[in-house]
Amino acid sequence: LEVTTVRKDFPILSREVNGKPLVYLDNGASAQKPQVVIDTITRAYAEEYSNVHRGLHTLSNISTENYEAVRGTIARFLGAGSENEIVMNSGTTEGINMVAYGWAMPRFEAGDEIVLSVMEHHANIVPWHFLRERQGVVLNWVDVDETGALDAQKVIDAMGPKTKLVAVTHLSNVLGTVVDVKAIAAAAHERGVAVLVDGSQAAVHMPVNMVDLDVDFYAITGHKLYGPSGSGAIYVKRERLAEMRPFMGGGDMIREVHKDVITWNDPPMKFEAGTPGIVQQIGLGAALEYMMSLGMDNIATHEATLRDYARSKLDGLNWLQVQGTTPDKAAIFSFTLDGAAHPHDISTVLDKRGVAVRAGHHCAGPLMDHLGVSATTRASFGLYNTEAEVDVLVDALALCHELFS
Repeated sequence: LEVTTVRKDFPILSREVNGKPLVYLDNGASAQKPQVVIDTITRAYAEEYSNVHRGLHTLSNISTENYEAVRGTIARFLGAGSENEIVMNSGTTEGINMVAYGWAMPRFEAGDEIVLSVMEHHANIVPWHFLRERQGVVLNWVDVDETGALDAQKVIDAMGPKTKLVAVTHLSNVLGTVVDVKAIAAAAHERGVAVLVDGSQAAVHMPVNMVDLDVDFYAITGHKLYGPSGSGAIYVKRERLAEMRPFMGGGDMIREVHKDVITWNDPPMKFEAGTPGIVQQIGLGAALEYMMSLGMDNIATHEATLRDYARSKLDGLNWLQVQGTTPDKAAIFSFTLDGAAHPHDISTVLDKRGVAVRAGHHCAGPLMDHLGVSATTRASFGLYNTEAEVDVLVDALALCHELFS
């Protein structure tokens, strides 16, 4: 990966913040956008915009063709067996809620169990709490160990006769932990248990393949994938699609509507009600094509190098506590400082040095409880970050230590 060349593709990286060159390390929350995505969005609005699936005129045909082509791009990016297993939506949150309402709710009864890891993002927790509150579903939690690793066998052992679903992240947005979802899925399917995976972080940092992983549901979100906010998709295995009832009602997801009867469209359209985020999805397609042109293996190798360099630098700060120390973690570092420095204070000082990080609970309340902290500061790296930016981060952290110790 020629990072110097890649950085030129991202116009925002040339700006200054508070008189300092921008060092953007908040990629875990949302990534910056390459020029090709910006140009694609501009062209879609300025030259080609119309509603999709609705008209026969030229602009509608162009928009529909460009929009539907993204479904195939997502299928290639995820290694899905068919583009008809791709439901496009606004992102991971909508995708998981679709599964909760459309697949789980009509099947789960009081006492049925869902196995979750303690490091799930709220997007993969709150929909299951709805089922707990409304239908008496039991949430069965599996802890991580002292390094932040999630033992796949512990997840497997947590499955009982009433387990209907395992819902786990593929890569923790706080700890950077990579989860062996393939092993979990294989064991779950032997027990007749479905597996949903939050792929919001993993799909950004490494190659993924649905045929190989053999999970039932895999959700991604566009704004983390160098694409627009309001874009995303969920992979749903064909047999699960056949089991699901519609999540929302409206246009496009129906075949016929009469006063006394209604028939649904075929999947995946059955689950895409109303006018979609047309331009957002077209922008996402451009982002995924961009990532695939760089090579997901190349991205993973570059980020692994960044991870190792950042770890070597941060390990030398004996007043810094990093959460999550698994050797094969992603380039995501959540930490606290000795003394009275709150993560919000740390983030503010870093911002004065042009360094953008995230501070808070990172939408991972149960994990914060497990770690015994209310919040952390998080530096999360992307394909355009450099070792020189790691050095800027470390210098800014040294300033924080000096100010707050």
